[in-house]
Amino acid sequence: MTSTLDPDVEYVVLCGSRHERIGYAPKAEVHHSSTPLHLAFSCYVFDQQGNFLVTWRAKHKRTWPGVRTNSCCGHPGPDEVIPDAVARRLTDELGVVADRIELVLPEFRYEATMPDGTRENEVCPVYRATVTTRPDVAPNPDEVDDAVWMPWADFVAEVEADRTTVSPWCALQVEQLRALGPDPLTWPVAEDERLPDAAREPLAKRH
Repeated sequence: MTSTLDPDVEYVVLCGSRHERIGYAPKAEVHHSSTPLHLAFSCYVFDQQGNFLVTWRAKHKRTWPGVRTNSCCGHPGPDEVIPDAVARRLTDELGVVADRIELVLPEFRYEATMPDGTRENEVCPVYRATVTTRPDVAPNPDEVDDAVWMPWADFVAEVEADRTTVSPWCALQVEQLRALGPDPLTWPVAEDERLPDAAREPLAKRH
């Protein structure tokens, strides 16, 4: 665990057994065979017709390289609220500016292990981002290999037919998102109070 933060290093928030904030670690050093529990997020981007922006992870990524997945994933910084982190990563990874970013699965948490033993271990709230006008997507090759729009119902059907066609966290999230209803634009927005403690700390600092 790191106690003194270097402004030139990207950190992730480490979580305890109650999903509380217990410290920070450099992002570059977190993912390995004994990955500690840490705070992340997933985002699903939709246009006004309910089409979903699906992406393929860059082929040199440490975890699940080249795999099809949700629109954007990332880790909030030590003093960053998650919606700000979502907006930052959407711009960095896809060149997309969302008109609205809303919490839909506040309590999502998962673990997954790659064949080489590299492990994901995240408290990972899920957000819906919407765009009024479908933007020109500009995938950042350091993060994203490709991105396409497709009907949400088609994506859900493909995942249900074969969960291995997407990242393990995406497969689990799609199952939970499907329970919110068939139209992603009408999913209920969750209250921030349902977020894990690790995600709520920066919110408390702002009030």
